[in-house]
Amino acid sequence: MIDILATTTTGSHPTPAEDLRRVIASLPALEATSDPEDCLALIRTLEELKNVASAVQASLTVTVHDAQLARDRARGLSAADSARVAGQQVAFARRQSPHRGSRLLGLARAITHELPATRGAMRRGLIGEHQAFVICRETSHLRRDHRQQVDQHVAKHLGGVSDRRLEQLARARAYELDPGGAVTRRANAEHDRYVSLRPAPDCMTLLTALLPVKDGVGCCAALKQAADAARPEGDERGRGQVMADTLVERVTGRAPADGVDVQVKLLMPLATLIGASPDAAVLDGFGPVPADLAREIVAHPDGERSRCFLRRMFTAPGTGELVAMESPARVFPKLLAELIAARDQLCRTPFCGAPIRHTDHILRHVDGGVTSYDNGQGLCERCNYVKEHPDLRVTGDARRTTASTAGFDIESRPPPLPGRPVSPIQPNGPRTLAPPSMVSA
Repeated sequence: MIDILATTTTGSHPTPAEDLRRVIASLPALEATSDPEDCLALIRTLEELKNVASAVQASLTVTVHDAQLARDRARGLSAADSARVAGQQVAFARRQSPHRGSRLLGLARAITHELPATRGAMRRGLIGEHQAFVICRETSHLRRDHRQQVDQHVAKHLGGVSDRRLEQLARARAYELDPGGAVTRRANAEHDRYVSLRPAPDCMTLLTALLPVKDGVGCCAALKQAADAARPEGDERGRGQVMADTLVERVTGRAPADGVDVQVKLLMPLATLIGASPDAAVLDGFGPVPADLAREIVAHPDGERSRCFLRRMFTAPGTGELVAMESPARVFPKLLAELIAARDQLCRTPFCGAPIRHTDHILRHVDGGVTSYDNGQGLCERCNYVKEHPDLRVTGDARRTTASTAGFDIESRPPPLPGRPVSPIQPNGPRTLAPPSMVSA
């Protein structure tokens, strides 16, 4: 790799990025070290290198944002628009989701302008981005001078305490400086309570609830009480199993053995349904499920005890394509939007894994784009709004889109549907960041 870079830069001064690539190319040679003490010393040094690199990335991120802000101000665009597209550019550069890119931009601006001690600790390699996020989060509601006081208060602890202890130190000092703000913040946080569902290995799920502390503690205490009462009665289930089953029973109003009334979308090849293929199906809100489980869901093996109302969507043999639909309307009809959402499964922006909230025209309707299956894509709310920025351009069709901004061209394709052969994403131009294995739909 070094020889290649040397050849391409002959006759000109190497750029800072090219100098860093030489350093990166030399790092694997360190794996030959066999002395345990040397290994530990290298592990510590490499960790410090990552932390310093994060601090430099933060500084560069602020530069990107400030330049974007200056360009957009001249075009009459808002600061919020500038921040969104700058966050998108940073996300593409770091192969992260757009939401993560915006968080990284916020962190970079905070440590650059308001948290000098935190920034200094990162530049010395003492802490990384996660610890900086903790300090930034715990001081986000404070005015600038109070924020800097918290920053100085925790400075002597940076690199020497656990993440939990650092969080406690920052939170306690923030409360001392602004107790009224803490009360307001808690009230606002209660408005943000929610429940979410995420896939887990082996066809399990993680049901998560963000609740006010009294409610969360009360729920957990009630489940523990149910578990403690079950064991003396001869229940052979483990404590965790009883708590999980009790949660299902009390939320749904049914005992777990009686099943639950549900309505889901199940996308599967016809051959899987009849048992002629082992291809997996896709369960809406979860993802791929094994063929035998898909057939079990459809067959209702528990009879009347489990009522599962399905919207079954089948893919064509050989191609795995869903049926295309078109409409003269600007807004995607509900059934067509459901079809597109079933195809894309998650937001189509590269690296973004957020749930789909909007059905968007790939070629904008005002530019002549039709309301069709081939010109539709599923996006989260944030990605749909930032797509309107003039410095972000999305081209292509339902099978392959390319998002272009700040010199980066990154492809996105929908995930392979059941029964469809997987086709790799091809790099698009010399500055494409993500190799085929790294690009997510």
